[in-house]
Amino acid sequence: MRIFRILNNNAVVVVDGPQEKIVMGSGIAFQKKRNDIIPKNKIEKIFVLHEQSSEKFQQLLATLPEEHIEIAENIISFAEGHLNAPLSDHIHIALTDHLSYALERLQQGIPIQNKLLNEIKLLYKKEFEVGVWAKEEIRQKLGIEIPDDEAAHIALHIHTAKMDAPSMSESLKHATILREFVEQVESLLSIKVEESSINYQRLITHLRFALNRIEQGDQFDPIDEDMLELIQMKYQRAYECSKEITKYLQQEYSIDFPPSEVAYIALHIERLIK
Repeated sequence: MRIFRILNNNAVVVVDGPQEKIVMGSGIAFQKKRNDIIPKNKIEKIFVLHEQSSEKFQQLLATLPEEHIEIAENIISFAEGHLNAPLSDHIHIALTDHLSYALERLQQGIPIQNKLLNEIKLLYKKEFEVGVWAKEEIRQKLGIEIPDDEAAHIALHIHTAKMDAPSMSESLKHATILREFVEQVESLLSIKVEESSINYQRLITHLRFALNRIEQGDQFDPIDEDMLELIQMKYQRAYECSKEITKYLQQEYSIDFPPSEVAYIALHIERLIK
């Protein structure tokens, strides 16, 4: 392979037949120029992207700080090993761009917040573990302390880059629905939900699977009439709360919870009340 364009010390563009490829490796372009041959032992990664994506990635590699690019690539490599799954090539653009901007903000003293932090930690546990690893990697390599809020942003990027994962907008939608659900519980019942409690975690887990089943069109098991009546009478406050919130979700997101789910969710809300 011969160098067609140098992007930075660690990345070059080569022409291989009819295709342009981005080749990366530590010091791969050091003291090199166009048409120089790339030693095979220097090549660590090769990317073949669609034309528009390739141009975007080349711009990032040519303009962003090399240490930011290196950190992003380290995170991606760790994520693929930790999740035991390949990630979409687009993650190299999305995460690198996001991470560099976040690091610049932190260095300027601008705080980073993520109101969906707790939901992301529960919904995407393995991906959040990648974010925590990234947090330590960034601290050691760059001396920058990133908050858990940013670790959650990284986790979401990693999650949506999985081959079978929903889009970023869908992932954010799920996390937002769960956040709004908890806020509605707190408002309707005038309580503060302890987000580190096991009952909160059980509620979020139950809602997550319920949302997935609804979106996939799976059938829910019907509830016994006697059981439904018992829940309505014994846990009236929780049941009315469940009914009110599921009605809101139907209006806002066109999500229809069957009567059995309204009742089972009421049981989880009752645990939060106690």
